[in-house]
Amino acid sequence: MAFNSATLQPFYMKDIQEIFALLSRPTKVVIVMHLKPDADAMGSSLGLFHFLNQLGHSVTVISPTNWADWLKWMKGCEKVIDYELNTEKANSILDNAEWVFCLDFNTLSRTRKMAAKLSDFNGIKILIDHHQQPQSEYFVYGISDTSKSSTSEMVYDFILDSGHAEKINKDIAECLYAGVMTDTGSFRFSSATASVHRMVADLKDRGFDHSKIHENLFDNFLENRLRFTGHVLQSRLDIFYEYNTALIAIPWKELVKYQIKTGDTEGLVNYPLTIQGIKLAALIIDRDEEIKCSFRSKGDFDVNVFARTYFEGGGHSNAAGGRSSDTLEQTVQRFIKAMKENASQLQ
Repeated sequence: MAFNSATLQPFYMKDIQEIFALLSRPTKVVIVMHLKPDADAMGSSLGLFHFLNQLGHSVTVISPTNWADWLKWMKGCEKVIDYELNTEKANSILDNAEWVFCLDFNTLSRTRKMAAKLSDFNGIKILIDHHQQPQSEYFVYGISDTSKSSTSEMVYDFILDSGHAEKINKDIAECLYAGVMTDTGSFRFSSATASVHRMVADLKDRGFDHSKIHENLFDNFLENRLRFTGHVLQSRLDIFYEYNTALIAIPWKELVKYQIKTGDTEGLVNYPLTIQGIKLAALIIDRDEEIKCSFRSKGDFDVNVFARTYFEGGGHSNAAGGRSSDTLEQTVQRFIKAMKENASQLQ
């Protein structure tokens, strides 16, 4: 619960189902995802894009930043607007929109330079997200469900619950499958519940080729990315066995040397978790403009709390991110100090 600053009255985000009755009226809609979108952010956004288009809405998808080349196979990706590259155009579209759907993020800071524009948006903001501690005061309608595997699963539920299951075509199925498959770690995480598998079975009945999607997402990189991964695991991986923790720290100059682009570091943080006994894995990367952090854990170590406490971040219990304005070396030392402060949970 939050409070309206003008009236000091409590503010409650209305249930997402209250918007179903409004879907029949054609509306100017914008769909926004988080910066540097992954397959779930892009997949859920494009899945919703194709659905709302079928209902007669005028829909534009805006990403706060650029995105990985290995997402560009998704139908409709070529129409997504990069806010940083096309700020004036994107702002004009937002000025004329009536609704903004916010997908796969629940705090406006996750949209970087778009945050102020979204905060000032005069229309209806709608949240569909599965991360913890949403800024619910910014949204008129929404659903925030941390038990869901992915935002793609939630968009699938949104379509079904709105009474339009017949609108799920092959394009929607491919986008939503990509999102749920990647956010569940190819269905190995505990979030891959029975309902997720029932969803996938339903999507498969729509006729898409799941092996082709896997190829597009995981077998679609350049040679330099593979060599970079080998270098990182050989030279940048530190193991703290007494704390069951692994750390990868990558300087900016190595991103330049290997010509690393957006999306090329995706999945690196998961490699150390394959080591027996490791409970916490961290990836700290100097992105030049700031230090980006990714955290993954196994068992009951909560990296959402860890990221929020030490690195201005958050996420899920076993997958979270953060940032730092310090140097790479200083951030590494902060991480080591934080790791030691959590020794009792890690050992």
